[in-house]
Amino acid sequence: MTFQPRTAAVTSFEFPLVERTRTLLRLEQVYQRLVFFIGQDETYSHHAALMALFEVLEAAGRTELKSDLLQELERQKLGLESLRDNPVVQQDVLEQQLDEIERTMASLLDITGKFGQHLRENEWLMTIKQRAVIPGGTCQFDLPSYHLWLQRDSEQRRADLQRWAAPLMPTARAANILLKLLRDSGKTHQYHARRGAFQQMSGGKVVQLIRIGFESGLPLVPEVSANKYAINVRFIHAATGEVRARQVEDDVEFSLTYCKF
Repeated sequence: MTFQPRTAAVTSFEFPLVERTRTLLRLEQVYQRLVFFIGQDETYSHHAALMALFEVLEAAGRTELKSDLLQELERQKLGLESLRDNPVVQQDVLEQQLDEIERTMASLLDITGKFGQHLRENEWLMTIKQRAVIPGGTCQFDLPSYHLWLQRDSEQRRADLQRWAAPLMPTARAANILLKLLRDSGKTHQYHARRGAFQQMSGGKVVQLIRIGFESGLPLVPEVSANKYAINVRFIHAATGEVRARQVEDDVEFSLTYCKF
């Protein structure tokens, strides 16, 4: 039996193959949650937004992250500038992308001091952050002032959250730009995993990200191991509360997208 795509609906998984891409994907995920929950009105949503804000503080707090982002943005900018006057490139789209990169780099350079220092200097927020790691630690009897803040009008809470998040957003924009450029570079091929297993030699070529896609609805998840010599993909039946994960015994048709700068 072969699991074979029959519809246009596709389930996809992204796997970073280098540490920098892994960091970018984590930043993207936590920033997306932050923005989503800030946009909601419910009390619990704004609590979740504040927890996501603390996650951003930890995820983007590496000292060298800012310089890493600036270095990669500069490298991509130089590469894009070489495409000016190329007849096969839409010049207006190219200029928009270059302008976005330049503005984001300027915003990153405007960040002085330690990332999120304005949050670390806010004693009230740091008290909430410390209590939040304790199960149920933000109950009203533990943090009455926080409970009072949560009773404010949703627009007031949102304004506070947006003010606290604003100095952190240049990092989000930088991560979004780099991930978009990386994903847009992808080249997709169709493959066949016999009895759920697939291997392809890399020949030493550097890839930052791979994306695996297959027909939606199949109860499968891919596992990936990779180095500069080979990429190995193994499809397994997803584990549930009653069923242990196990390798697929049937063949699987899937797409593999290689993304690299």
